[in-house]
Amino acid sequence: MTEKLLRPLRTRPWPERWLTRVLGAALSAAAYLLCLPWDLRNRPETADSSLETTPVTGLGAVFLALILLLLAAYFGHRDALAWPLLLVAVPPAALLYVSLRTHPGPPDGFANAWPLAWAFFTLLGAAGVLVVAAVARQFRADLVDDELSLAHHM
Repeated sequence: MTEKLLRPLRTRPWPERWLTRVLGAALSAAAYLLCLPWDLRNRPETADSSLETTPVTGLGAVFLALILLLLAAYFGHRDALAWPLLLVAVPPAALLYVSLRTHPGPPDGFANAWPLAWAFFTLLGAAGVLVVAAVARQFRADLVDDELSLAHHM
């Protein structure tokens, strides 16, 4: 059973490949929603404050990063390098965009910084996913076998 869970997805039947990919994207989105819950009642701390209350904690952000990096390692090991980016990094980036976009704007005189925050965290997440996926890809048995056979023929 473990061999089936770690075998490259290109060797599996297409329904299993796509079901695994959809499940990965759903897990990525669910991790975001569980670790960084949305509080639709966000409100300023005081009437003249620009700071809002938020249910997001540092521990939640750390757990989200760990879950996403584990998913990136799993899909980096099993699939082509672009898939972890699409399956693991895109769902949280889309949810973060929706979350930031639906927040009310800042009071007059303050710049709206959510586009910069979204871009920063999206690039940070995508870079982390790509690096972890690339490292995990190096541990694939089929790549090791290809390298050994190439070295043997030289």
